[in-house]
Amino acid sequence: MLSNPIHWFSLGFGSGLSPIMPGTAGTLFAWASFAALDGRLTVAAWAALIVVGFFAGIYMTGFTARKMGTDDPSPVVWDEIVAFWLVLLFVTPETFSGQLWAFLVFRFFDMVKPPPIRYFDRRVKGGFGIMLDDLVAAFFTLLVIALWRMTI
Repeated sequence: MLSNPIHWFSLGFGSGLSPIMPGTAGTLFAWASFAALDGRLTVAAWAALIVVGFFAGIYMTGFTARKMGTDDPSPVVWDEIVAFWLVLLFVTPETFSGQLWAFLVFRFFDMVKPPPIRYFDRRVKGGFGIMLDDLVAAFFTLLVIALWRMTI
């Protein structure tokens, strides 16, 4: 799968090939790469990267899923990467503890897929569906963080 550059991106530069919890491994890669690039990219550059990453991800993840013969293969983690970059863009600057909570809340929404995330996961197929449910998980993560911040 790593012989094709499209698969390389879809599989999160190999992070999605983790034998244990590939989605979590992909999200950890997103966190590490955000930390590595954050001082080098402006907010506008991050926004552009996330938007381009989302739309390119529709094609890339759909392509890799078709090659793997399944609707949403667990090694495809580009969707987690782009969605968690979005979360981090909105919560940064934040302490390590705050970023860890954002990570845990995002993983909760991505793994449990409460409604309406489950609806999108089951009904919207192809690369758009792969990318969309994680974008909705990111939205709910940001909503929880915003509500939490309002209470303190």
